[in-house]
Amino acid sequence: MSFTNDKPIYLQMADRLCDEILAGTYKDDDRIPSVREYAVMLEVNTNTAVKAYDELARANIIYNKRGLGYFVTPGARQQIMQERRRLFMEQQLPALFRQMHLLGIDIQEVVEAWR
Repeated sequence: MSFTNDKPIYLQMADRLCDEILAGTYKDDDRIPSVREYAVMLEVNTNTAVKAYDELARANIIYNKRGLGYFVTPGARQQIMQERRRLFMEQQLPALFRQMHLLGIDIQEVVEAWR
């Protein structure tokens, strides 16, 4: 995985795991890779992976079964989707509409491009 400079690596890792949950790679109550496995997979320090998993556990996206590892919290996919939709509507959509206005792009053009 290549990381960007716009946000901390542990948050990018958490986002990636959320992407995988949204894509159906991990479903409710599925075991996810261990912290160490995920760190090796993404070629990062284990402490960075720990921070990513802690972040997701605090957000109730994953939970820990002592001695067994981390699992996807039931309903996590819907929770992630709701939060990402909210952020899209509040942060990305206004910027998109502003650019459309500046460039003279009509909503019908966007609809046609979508198709």
